[in-house]
Amino acid sequence: MTEQPEQIPNIYALLIGIDYYLPNRLYKSLKGAVRDINLVADYLLKTLKIPSERIFKLTSPNPETLDAVPTSESSEVKDAPPTYENIVAAFQKIAEEAPKDAQVYIHYSGHGGRAVTVYPEIKGEGQHDEGIVPMDVGEQGGRYLRDIELATLLKRMTDKELVVTVILDSCHSGGATRGDCEIRGAKDGEVDLTEGPEDSLVASREELIRNWKTLIGADEGFAGGWLPQSNDYVLLAACRPSEYAFEYAVNGKERHGALTYWMIDTLTTIPSELSYKSLHARINAKIQSKFPSQLPMLMGSGDRQVFANVRLSTPYTATVIKVNANQKEVTLNAGLAQGLSSGTQFAIYPLNTKNFTDKQQRVAIIELTEVEASSSYAKVLTPEQGGIELKDGSKLEEFQGAPAVMVSAPPNLIRRVRLFDQKETGNKENELPPELVGKQKEALQAVRQALEGNGLLIEVQADDQQEADYQVAVGRGGEYEICIGMPIENLRPPLMVNDLEAAKGVVNRLVHLAKYQTVQAIDNPDSELVNSLDFELLDQNKEPFPDSSNLELKEREVAYLRIKNNSREVLNVAVLDLEPTWAISQIPVLNQDETFYALNPDEERSIRLRFVLPEVEGYEQAREILKLFATRGPANFQWLTLTPLDEQPERKAGMRSINSPFGQLLEAMGADVDAPPPRLTRAALRDPDPNQEWMTKRIQMTIKR
Repeated sequence: MTEQPEQIPNIYALLIGIDYYLPNRLYKSLKGAVRDINLVADYLLKTLKIPSERIFKLTSPNPETLDAVPTSESSEVKDAPPTYENIVAAFQKIAEEAPKDAQVYIHYSGHGGRAVTVYPEIKGEGQHDEGIVPMDVGEQGGRYLRDIELATLLKRMTDKELVVTVILDSCHSGGATRGDCEIRGAKDGEVDLTEGPEDSLVASREELIRNWKTLIGADEGFAGGWLPQSNDYVLLAACRPSEYAFEYAVNGKERHGALTYWMIDTLTTIPSELSYKSLHARINAKIQSKFPSQLPMLMGSGDRQVFANVRLSTPYTATVIKVNANQKEVTLNAGLAQGLSSGTQFAIYPLNTKNFTDKQQRVAIIELTEVEASSSYAKVLTPEQGGIELKDGSKLEEFQGAPAVMVSAPPNLIRRVRLFDQKETGNKENELPPELVGKQKEALQAVRQALEGNGLLIEVQADDQQEADYQVAVGRGGEYEICIGMPIENLRPPLMVNDLEAAKGVVNRLVHLAKYQTVQAIDNPDSELVNSLDFELLDQNKEPFPDSSNLELKEREVAYLRIKNNSREVLNVAVLDLEPTWAISQIPVLNQDETFYALNPDEERSIRLRFVLPEVEGYEQAREILKLFATRGPANFQWLTLTPLDEQPERKAGMRSINSPFGQLLEAMGADVDAPPPRLTRAALRDPDPNQEWMTKRIQMTIKR
């Protein structure tokens, strides 16, 4: 048998690193950007075996440092300088040379900047453009590569059906810090008010404006940031528009951008298949433990595999943000706002886990001990406490950024199930055909066995006076029925009692319902933030409906969801749509498919919506709920989302799915660096009430066909 040659990914890369900037007023030189690019280039060359002729490098090292001498084997010849003209030319060359379906990887390390817009007709007078800062920005007539230009350069690539990934290790604004670290942005976050050239080497003004309007959509504004949201490419940015991107001396040694260093560290530590969503989770955890004010952004197709044109079915889960030094305490990025409470247990899995039903893959079991607004502290359970012993001498800290799946709920989240096997022939209220009456006990015994070991559901005995949340019985057609007062309609496909796997499917649906109703019930009416936000549904003319307490909309009727921040602080908001199909989805704000949207003081956003009923028999009208979550700190609500209960999830082209209904549900449940400020005494330490750090609001409506 002949050995198969190693397949080399069809990747073209543009790597831009700028340490040295020609003299200018706003941007001082950096020390780690070129080192970032050499680190990435080495990974592409040595690990992925990408031919050097497909890697285009533009670097500007500091003349007085060792970075002036290439440290990477990728530099057979001197890299071209990253001037505005050279950067634009490199984008255009790759767009021309790369064949259809090839991958294009773009990595920029350097300063990001803000300049007064030269496109006031689409951004407004006095507004600003975000931009990459070329090394020659300070020269006479120097230019930024502005967001509007970058959008067109990427659009040309995606129009050619290239698979594009963009990494931006820079920030939009800047500030000052002490210690061996630096912020990649303008001094004190200053906006460059210099009148820049209005012409562009990328395209005509008309084409740039037309492409920008196409990308942001006719009904959407644009709240800043590098680029409009698009599923045509993946964008991983070092921070959000209001935050800083740091470079620092990793382990006290050479400087790197925090984003770049932890990205390459993740890819070399976990070399198996990873989605960009999983990659982002670990990078975020690593950066947050060092720089709490830097929260990386992921936009676009986060389920795409890193350096591959394949979609991975990686579910949303809670994430391990931090592991303390003694390996006995873990911090998760979920808390009160996600419905958690002390006593909830989670299983930690490796970052690249695909099947969360395999208990052998569990790394540890943790139990929440202290729950904050949007984070939680948990103790690591020992084997004697029901935990797991770490294998092969590994340490829990190696799983920072790993997924955590809820496996056991505290009493207030556990749902009670009654199995009703007393239906009879001739009983109008509970009538069954004669041939099914004798099958009830056997059919429900199978459900009873499937419930065993479930941490979210318990059985209530028939003679127990305690009220049940759900009742399971056999229906007249020989199917299992689930009742909440009355049988739930439109459960597709029907689970027949003569199917050996049907009982597991019933438990699957019960878990799904339990999670849906838990999300529905999350509330915090006593929060001091309740009056900080307006949350209302407006008609197609953006006027209030006559009766907001009894909203009725015709199917496909246009409405606008209005959110306004009335407070003096930034609030992080997310909107979940609790759909009539028992699905929960997140509605993006400004087309940004992020874990939350940072709503600035006095900022108001309107989201255009059109409600539709499922195109199946049985949905003539239905109730729908829009739920707003707001927190002062970072929060992730995506792991609360659910697929429809009455439909089998569709397999998208190129998507690998987990073939386990039960698993698909459980898995979803699931500064100054060197001189920190002196600690306050315990008596003076500010300890905010976590119940005042988050709030919810809801809008309920009826949709009629």
